[in-house]
Amino acid sequence: MKKVNIGIIICDRYSRCAGGKCFKSVRNKEGAFRRYQGMDVEVVGYTSCAGCPGGNIEYAVEEMKGNGAEVIHLATGLIVGYPPCPHIRYFRDFIKTKYGLEVVYGTHPIPQKYLTTHSQLKTWNDPEWEEILRPTLADEPTRLAYD
Repeated sequence: MKKVNIGIIICDRYSRCAGGKCFKSVRNKEGAFRRYQGMDVEVVGYTSCAGCPGGNIEYAVEEMKGNGAEVIHLATGLIVGYPPCPHIRYFRDFIKTKYGLEVVYGTHPIPQKYLTTHSQLKTWNDPEWEEILRPTLADEPTRLAYD
């Protein structure tokens, strides 16, 4: 079985998060972790961005890469927060450019309650959000399981 090492960066507003939804979705290969079906996934780093504008991105990714990270996941909290992270695209570009690592938007599936509210707010109506949302959109029963 192929193995992949990943790092997860969460939004600092959720810095007290123990990672329950992220780790559940890693185990179940749901959300952005669907891409690893049939693979063994090891999380080699889990931390927050350290708050806007993301001062920990540079140092955390360097450490994660040193621990063998091949892919960095920008957690779903960066996408679903109110407001969503204004730096998420820059983080992706920076990590790819500086460290040569693949970057994936999201971790666990977007919970239904966030999809409902952001739909009402029209937060994600811009076509640029399609790429960001794609890995974490799921069917309604899955979204409800992550509420």
